Amino acid sequence: MSSQAGGRIRIAAFGAHAGDMEITAGGAILKYAAGGGKVLIAHALEPSGKWARPPHLTVEQYSEQRYNQAFEVGKALGVEVKFLGYKEGQPFDIEEMKLRVCDIIREFKPDIVLTHWKGSYHPDHVLTFLNVMEGINYAQSEELKRNEPSHRLKGLFFPENWEDPQGFQPDFYLDIGDQFETYLNAIRIYDFTSGVYSGFNYIDYYASLCRLRGMEAGYKYAQAFMVPNEWAARRQKGEFLPM
Repeated sequence: MSSQAGGRIRIAAFGAHAGDMEITAGGAILKYAAGGGKVLIAHALEPSGKWARPPHLTVEQYSEQRYNQAFEVGKALGVEVKFLGYKEGQPFDIEEMKLRVCDIIREFKPDIVLTHWKGSYHPDHVLTFLNVMEGINYAQSEELKRNEPSHRLKGLFFPENWEDPQGFQPDFYLDIGDQFETYLNAIRIYDFTSGVYSGFNYIDYYASLCRLRGMEAGYKYAQAFMVPNEWAARRQKGEFLPM
């Protein structure tokens, strides 16, 4: 795929929390957005404000701060950001979430969808995987009538995430050498990524992971993606995700 072709691609990235897709796939997202592609990041859950909270902020204040940071990061990456509005730790209608994903896909018409791999330690990530997968099926169904007609994807990929490691394998290495520094600066906008309050230094981990994956692929820096088994052609690498 040429860089010109990459500029016409539309990507919808569905994450459980603000930060999930930006941290794990931010280099790839930036590459497509900077090249003229259109990218939407959809966060399933509103920030709870309870996790990695600085002691001088209330839960409500930190929830608002994380919410605002998501849009700042989106601006730095050059993408559209939206929240689906569900509350972490509170029950919600699963069928409604599947239909929300369906409607977003039909309205945005992405060529590629990114989301969590199911082999996760985090229940919110597993829930997002399941609902996004069903939402994709709904979006492709000609029998299901919604406001927009059915839409079929060209590619589905799972970014590498330290919390989603069970059964994950790197099927495709995406060269992000030119995007690496801008990607790191963008995810630094989230205050939890430094590890000061979260206890885990996301910046150091993902910078090292990008270098490791780059070395494996013969690039300076790369991000790795898993492909559904029926779509997979193992151990590929390139400038853009295959479709």
